[in-house]
Amino acid sequence: MDGMLALYIFMLAAFTGYEIIGRVPVILHTPLMSGSNFIHGVVVVGAMIVLGTADTLVQQAIGFFAVALGAANAAGGYVVTERMLGMFKKKED
Repeated sequence: MDGMLALYIFMLAAFTGYEIIGRVPVILHTPLMSGSNFIHGVVVVGAMIVLGTADTLVQQAIGFFAVALGAANAAGGYVVTERMLGMFKKKED
């Protein structure tokens, strides 16, 4: 794929994502966050598959960092979601 085409697709996806997320009502942010955590989990699985097929040391290093950062992103998303859901629980005396 041509580099300019890849950049165009990335910019289009970023703009579309920003517009969609910007119009989500506040009450729907928690379910949306849970859905994005699921997507991050799928990304981690994909990164693990790619890491398993890596041939060179550079590819293995990039794959390792992709898996590590993806896992940290997914785990952090679940922590934030749990805290957001905790705000809706009744306070016990």
